[in-house]
Amino acid sequence: MLIGLTIVALGTSLPELVINVFASLNGNTELAIGNVLGSNIINTLLIIGIAATIYPISMAGKKSAYDVWFSLFVTLFLVGVANFNLLICEEPKISEIAGVIFLGLLLLFLYWSFRKGGALEKESAASDSKEMKVKLSVLLIIAGIAGLFFGGKWIVEGANQLTTDFGLSQSMVGMTIIAAATSLPELVTSILAAVKKNSDLAVGNAIGSNLFNILLVLGVSALIEPIQFDTSLNYELGFLVLSTILILIFIKKDFGKTRRAISSLEGIILIIAYIGFLIYSFW
Repeated sequence: MLIGLTIVALGTSLPELVINVFASLNGNTELAIGNVLGSNIINTLLIIGIAATIYPISMAGKKSAYDVWFSLFVTLFLVGVANFNLLICEEPKISEIAGVIFLGLLLLFLYWSFRKGGALEKESAASDSKEMKVKLSVLLIIAGIAGLFFGGKWIVEGANQLTTDFGLSQSMVGMTIIAAATSLPELVTSILAAVKKNSDLAVGNAIGSNLFNILLVLGVSALIEPIQFDTSLNYELGFLVLSTILILIFIKKDFGKTRRAISSLEGIILIIAYIGFLIYSFW
């Protein structure tokens, strides 16, 4: 759970980060916020749902529930930040100050996670994975960085072309097509974890990616260029809040037991909810 929330979540959130950096540098801030909202909805409903249908997701201890609660808090905080300027009759946006606050919350979350879960040392000591040669590791890192750089640049250019050719809004393209593309690492990681019955890793990856997407990706994006917020996106934000609450309801139903699980049936409910979101988005 800890590794999924931090190390794996950071790795699988890099596509969102790179694409949002390019979008912010080009002034396409609607694309940036749409990408994050769409990715988080996919993580919460589709990815956790698919993982649960493969193998019921068990969450050990109270800390797992606390992490989902923190994800809900961060999402509600984003709702407040995005709409704050409406109170003073200004154009709603996510400012540089909000970006700094997001990054500060991320540091606090990482500190709390590693302080509370000393499982990293235990898992590394018990790991029997083969060591990779240094040269191969460096080559893979360089190849990955190059792929992220060119892929991110091309995706932003392609998104701009879609908005021109089909008259779609940047936020809509970011929330659907680009969000689906950038969520593939989370999907593959969670499916593999579920197949291997490492369900803590599967849900930790999805929830951790949600936190990184808001705190790191939006935080960095806002520092580059304040993100203009279309108030019509409040519907999507509300849907994300309700989705997170639904996850909490599923894991709280077993309150008092040592294991909290999201069953296969509940996984199907999450998938159906995501299909409903897609229908609503394109209606």
